[in-house]
Amino acid sequence: MNFRTQKYMLRQRRIQSLLRWSRYFFFAAGILTLGYVGYALADANLYQAYETWRFERALKSVKPAIGGVGQIHPSPLPALAEADRARVERAAPEGSSLGQIKISSIGLTAMIEEGDNGRTLRQAVGHLPGTALPGQQGNVVLAGHRDTFFRPLRNIRKGDEITLTTLNGPYRYRVDSTQVVSPKDIEVLGRSACPILTLVTCYPFYFVGPAPKRFIVRASRMP
Repeated sequence: MNFRTQKYMLRQRRIQSLLRWSRYFFFAAGILTLGYVGYALADANLYQAYETWRFERALKSVKPAIGGVGQIHPSPLPALAEADRARVERAAPEGSSLGQIKISSIGLTAMIEEGDNGRTLRQAVGHLPGTALPGQQGNVVLAGHRDTFFRPLRNIRKGDEITLTTLNGPYRYRVDSTQVVSPKDIEVLGRSACPILTLVTCYPFYFVGPAPKRFIVRASRMP
């Protein structure tokens, strides 16, 4: 066996070894990625289940209005626990639970949490700080990931009803329009003299990686 043949065989063994270790690496990376996705989904589901249970328990402590069986008193704060009352009375702190969003027509139900950071949006629908709170006059802005809580928004249509339920009662909105905008188009987040709701998520819904656009749902509060 001459020197050239030996050199060729050595190079082939190195290539085979590199390919073998590459397979191991990508296999391990795939397992870790799936594990992280599974953990994130489990964490979100557990958080939603726990916060839903807490929210429903708090709602039961709200006394119905006199003479109206099953109605929610327009000012239920005296019936709330001290901690819940304090949370409602002041501007919502980061990470606090604000209520629940429900869109029956597309099968969307999720708890709303104050904030728009990564942890918040991983566990819940986030309320953009600085915008109106549910029930207040102005623009209530909610954000969610397109591959988790807000994925059903791809099926939303004009006229669909959206309900935001808080400890102060339910607020109903009707969808006026949907649009796709650039991330730089922040006008949709601006203030409004009318009580409106804006839902924001990334677009396209099936895009792999950071999506280049934003999907916007605009709805007006119903009487």
